[in-house]
Order: sequence, then C-alpha cells, then structure tokens
Amino acid sequence: MNDEQLLRYSRHILLDEIGIEGQQKLLAARVLVIGAGGLGSPAVLYLASAGVGHLTIVDDDDVDLTNLQRQIAHTTARVGRPKALSASEAVAAINPDVRVTALIERVDDARLAELAAASDVVLDCTDNFATRHAVNRACVAARVPLVSGAVIRFDGQVSVFDPRGEDAPCYSCLFPQDQAFEDVACSTMGVFAPLVGVVGAMQAAEALKIVMGVGTSLAGRLLLLDGLRMEWTSIGVGRNAGCPVCGT
Repeated sequence: MNDEQLLRYSRHILLDEIGIEGQQKLLAARVLVIGAGGLGSPAVLYLASAGVGHLTIVDDDDVDLTNLQRQIAHTTARVGRPKALSASEAVAAINPDVRVTALIERVDDARLAELAAASDVVLDCTDNFATRHAVNRACVAARVPLVSGAVIRFDGQVSVFDPRGEDAPCYSCLFPQDQAFEDVACSTMGVFAPLVGVVGAMQAAEALKIVMGVGTSLAGRLLLLDGLRMEWTSIGVGRNAGCPVCGT
C-alpha cells in the first residue's frame, strides 16, 4: 500500500483483527453485486469505501424517481440512467481507486456461472426468487460464498450461504426452488427506507469479513429483522440432504 492508502484505510488497519494484511486482502478482492437498488446501493458504497479492489455491479434497470426514497447510490440528476452506471459513478466519487465493471444486462445461468467463478464473494441484492435461485446455483457450482439479503415493508432478512463448508446449506435448502413462493414488490407493498440500508450494510459487512477471514459469518444462520420493533431473531439453517442444488 502507498501512503495515501495507509491513511485512507487507517481506521481498518488499527483494528487488530484486520491490520495491514486484512486490508491488503480487500484491495486484492473481486466482489460481485447482483442488483443496484435498495440493498445494492448501500452495499456497493460500503464495499468501495472499505477498499475492495474490483467491484462488478450487475443491473439492467434504470433509475426511477420512486427509487430515490431508499436507493442511496442514485441521485435526482441520474434519473433515467442505468442503475449499474449510476452506482459505478457513486463508487468512483467515494473511492476512485476501486475498479468497477458495470454490467447493464439481465444475466442468465451461463453468464452468472461465469461471473461467480471470477469472484471471491457474491452479494444477492435482487428482489425476486427466480434470480435468487439462479445466483445460488451459480455460487454452489463455483463454490463461492453468497451473501443474501431481502427487505419488504418493515421486515428484513440476511444470511450467508458458503458452499466451501462441508455441511453448509445453500439458499435452496432454506427456500426450495421447486416450491412456489409469491414475489412481492416494493411498488405494491411498500418498504421502509432505512431498513434496506441496514440489511445492505450488513451484506457488505459479511462480504468484507469473508474476504478478510475475520470473525464468524452468518453461514448456517438466518437473521430476521422486525423494523417496527428493531428486534433481530436468529434462526438456524441446516443443509437439506435432498436439496437438488447442493444435496448429495
């Protein structure tokens, strides 16, 4: 690290659990963020400020005025622009040293497999089960940790699915891909703005911990947040031996 980097990341370096070695791991890391909306916005901003070396941001949507209530990576001036590009501009404003690949595309299974295999950790910041399951399949196949988050109304959840663990569950163990789940959208159900910030920031924190190898991740646990009471509930998640994605 050069002198400017030592100064920029000094508050991380002061932490015994991180130090220079941990910060260097972040600078060398490649992180994939799927979705640059409510969850992806705070996630990419914290990943960038922490010094992740290469961020790949995937989103095929454009910034809409209704997004600005909660999607903090975007601005009024960027309404109508692709979210992936808008988020990359926000990242550059915070930390110009971070390399950003902005992909304005709806990725299919083959593309997700390619992107996941080139990443150290993947953040699922999407809002529908079909994409979440596609991301999960790609991460399981590539044996890359997945940090998953979701928020609707006043309820949030976050977990880590790490296929590198011998008995680690995957997303499909918790939400089987062959079961019907109703997708609920913010446009019809509403969402409490700060809650996506809380969950998105936690996704970033989990990703940073995984890259640096510090602390204990949320693998095997699902955290549920009641935003009205600001109460967390932790639920254990076990591997399903019959899971068609990760089961034996």
